[in-house]
Amino acid sequence: MTYQERIEALRATKLEQTREKQQVIGSMDHDDWGLILPPPDKREIVQTVSSSGMPITDVLLKDFKPVSNHPSGGFFGPKACGENFRRLLEVHPTYIDPISSLLGGYMVNFMSYRKPHWNPDFDYSHLRENQKKYQLVSGIGATQHFCQDMAIGFELGWGGLLDKIRHYRKVNEAQSAGPCDGSQPSGSYDECRSAEFYDGLEDIVLGVQNWIKRHVEEARRMAEKEENPQFKENLNAMADMNERLITDPPRTFREACQWTLWYLIIARMYNGSGSLGRLDVLLYPYYKRDMEAGILTDEGAIFHIACLLLRDTAYLQLGGYDAAGNDATNPVSFLILEAAHRLRIPANIGVCVGNGVDPDLMRKGVEILINDKTGIPKFLGTDPTVEGFAKNGYPMELARERAYAGCHWYGIPGREYTLMDCVKINFATVFDVALREMMADASVTPSVDELWARFIKHLGIAVDTIARGLDFHLEHMHEVFPELVLDLCCYGPIEKGLDASHGGVEFYNMCLDGAALATVADSFAAIEQRVEKERLLTWQELMHYLDTDWAGPDGEQLRLMMKNIPRYGSGGSRADEYAVRISQAFTRLVKENSTPAGYNMIPGLFSWANTIPMGKNLGATPNGRHAGDPISHGANPDPGFRKDGAATAMAVAIASVQPGYGNAAPMQIEIDPAISNEEGAVDVVSSLIKTHFDLGGTMVNINVMDAEKVLEAHKDPGKYSDLVVRVTGFSAYFSSLSPEFRQLVVDRIIGMSA
Repeated sequence: MTYQERIEALRATKLEQTREKQQVIGSMDHDDWGLILPPPDKREIVQTVSSSGMPITDVLLKDFKPVSNHPSGGFFGPKACGENFRRLLEVHPTYIDPISSLLGGYMVNFMSYRKPHWNPDFDYSHLRENQKKYQLVSGIGATQHFCQDMAIGFELGWGGLLDKIRHYRKVNEAQSAGPCDGSQPSGSYDECRSAEFYDGLEDIVLGVQNWIKRHVEEARRMAEKEENPQFKENLNAMADMNERLITDPPRTFREACQWTLWYLIIARMYNGSGSLGRLDVLLYPYYKRDMEAGILTDEGAIFHIACLLLRDTAYLQLGGYDAAGNDATNPVSFLILEAAHRLRIPANIGVCVGNGVDPDLMRKGVEILINDKTGIPKFLGTDPTVEGFAKNGYPMELARERAYAGCHWYGIPGREYTLMDCVKINFATVFDVALREMMADASVTPSVDELWARFIKHLGIAVDTIARGLDFHLEHMHEVFPELVLDLCCYGPIEKGLDASHGGVEFYNMCLDGAALATVADSFAAIEQRVEKERLLTWQELMHYLDTDWAGPDGEQLRLMMKNIPRYGSGGSRADEYAVRISQAFTRLVKENSTPAGYNMIPGLFSWANTIPMGKNLGATPNGRHAGDPISHGANPDPGFRKDGAATAMAVAIASVQPGYGNAAPMQIEIDPAISNEEGAVDVVSSLIKTHFDLGGTMVNINVMDAEKVLEAHKDPGKYSDLVVRVTGFSAYFSSLSPEFRQLVVDRIIGMSA
């Protein structure tokens, strides 16, 4: 088989595995991931309900039951988490595809065994009233969402990491005040916790080494039985390579891809982490050395990268700058794009666009985007993001090292803890609280100015509640569910004996995103126009229709009247002005103070998939939105914001509301696939992307999708089982999404084509 034939075969297997997941698990409203279901005789299907009341299907291993260390039945702290994860790896089935060049795959999520997720001993009931009142996503108990530096693993290997853990255990034990057996004197509790931290880290590494060893043994057994000489040779090669990688660091390009895969799948399995960072920069030294030695070809490199991307949809950056500001684009940048193009499966690849970045990389990305119609890759506004992060007080050299590593976010690899995308304020709920408070206050005459003042007051309370919740998280998370896997490839946790969530790394920049921007901007503008200026509706009548969800004989007509104003995104409208005003006020409230404990916060605008749950618990809003409908998506205008759906108008609008401190506010745009038939299509799309970034935009997500095809797939998901879409910051198979999430994509596409 040629490399391309092998890629096609691997892709077919991936589609079959995805169909099986859809049948067993049902809807998957998140990154596609590379999870493979355990064999039927080893799997256990458990139906549960999420905190928001949504049904969840968990796939567990029959052979594994976690050991609790708490009366709640949960397991908490580094020692218990490390021990349980090691035990899981010891019974986790092996996964070997003789067509692939890499061993390994994961079948369960360790998070599924964490019940309860939070240790009830650490009570934050003092925050819950405001968290519920403003419908905040607090971040307390959130995991990962920062970026490790794989270069540490490449340098040390699993054996070197184990040696490092044991070395610093001795260093820190030598400074301990006494034994950790309950008899220790006052003041030595931290040293005892440090010992448990090293226990947890050691168990992670020992569990991984055992898991790799079992794959090696199974690959050799398969090779003995394999009759196809090509597959037999490949199985033996994978066994030999991985036997060395049990202890030693990678030496070749293929070994670096394999080491990366092992790390990614244990990180994904441990707590859902999908951060990868600058894969092209990490792999380039191995590529260069192997090419010079004559042991690697570009076709071989593409194949190894494809095998890596196949097993996990990790978030990675291509291109960008090095610390000195030089272009980091290299030949591997283009090979990764080519591997994604040949696979045509969900992937999360960000292509850097900047004044000093190779423009051919963007062009190659746009060509693939238009031709493949998978929403891959996305595009990163490198210059505005770097300059924005530097405004937090960091040197440009450090700002340039930040890497794209999540739905809309960045992190300094191995040095920064962020909780990006895990903390959100629903502007629409804050608006609703302010509106109802004003209307209940008989001492004031309702007005837009009064409503704005109260909106800002409550937004400030919401930001403060988030800040205090972040401090609580940082104080206790290491005792609940520490970041053991990511700790391995960070600078500081092993050396200090401290988890990344508790002082282990160098920088702490806590993310705080605003959501429902368009919902609130359009609501302010609609009230100002229809109630105050035109007097077509009184304040009391407005409240009646909001409370009844636009019921009554005139309800629908009035709803459309409120909806059909010049909306955010239309250009030069009052709604556009309100959107800018909201973003600026939010940014000021976030940046004028750190958390009470002194941690920096960085504002962004991004709803992720929270548009649905945030809307379900919210009544009707003055922009004509029905009660329970989703809130607006990220920094985007609502679908149908202009009759012509002008892409340039959207690009200008979203650029104008950027918070500007290094946390992205992406533009999500849908483009008709007919553009691929037009002369100069690549230039047109490239110009749109570049213009948005020149105006200050930070990220662009694009779907090139046929509206009719998407509608057919929405009615019958199985009809287009291989249809890949960019849902929000992540990409997924359209057929894997729930009807509600498919509707979000449909609404955007129909809205752009209206």
